[in-house]
Amino acid sequence: MAKLPPFPGTTGRRDWRTAFAAIRKLLANGDDTTQVFLIMRALNVGNAPFNYGRFIATAEGGRMAYERVELARLFADRAYVAAFAPGTVGAAYRAFLDTTGYSADGLVEVSRVISEDDMLHPYAWFGRRVRDTHDIWHVLTGYKADESLGEASLVAFSYAQLGGLGWAFIGAAAALKSLRVTGNSLFARAVWEGYRRGKAARWLPAEDYQRLLHEPLEAARERLGLVSPVAYLKAQRLLGPAMASYLSQSSDAAAPAEAPLAA
Repeated sequence: MAKLPPFPGTTGRRDWRTAFAAIRKLLANGDDTTQVFLIMRALNVGNAPFNYGRFIATAEGGRMAYERVELARLFADRAYVAAFAPGTVGAAYRAFLDTTGYSADGLVEVSRVISEDDMLHPYAWFGRRVRDTHDIWHVLTGYKADESLGEASLVAFSYAQLGGLGWAFIGAAAALKSLRVTGNSLFARAVWEGYRRGKAARWLPAEDYQRLLHEPLEAARERLGLVSPVAYLKAQRLLGPAMASYLSQSSDAAAPAEAPLAA
């Protein structure tokens, strides 16, 4: 695969000062989703051209890149989301939105901290695509979005799928802190399982989500190689709601429009 040029205006250097400042705030308040995007911007150097190149090299990636559908606009249309048949991925996504109160628009607003997000550039479009499918990844993987355990596990899954040091930095920090807070390794093991599941699964960024949403949920999971998250379900059961969401327990701030540790 030919090497693509870097994102315009980037220096090619990681900003560790910003990353450490942001991770301290995120670990103090897991609902502060803005810090996630700051970490991604600081550490995911070179990630955009690599993943975009991989995307357009797939069988359908070139077509989807040419069409440049903005998925957030589709997912924010309640009529579009309401049309999916029972038992499909789309129906599960609809139930996710209804039970969590989250929205595609909410994550878009939080991500605006990254100025490149709105650029008219293929890399920026691909980044928006990854952002806008985050909650669908929750549905597909079975990781809850309104708990720290589910978010940290999906962050590790995302690192395996996308690379980018920012994902690894967040997942590792959450897992390490959990050892002290919970007094056991259940949370950390679930995060590690998330990484292994991401490595074993098909590459989700290359999926045609407008088609995927119409697939039966369990059939889609089987096709994508998404096996049951055994360690995650065990940790969720044994830790209980409080410890499974320990990152959200230390702040009285109101939660933003998206989930803790959402990325």
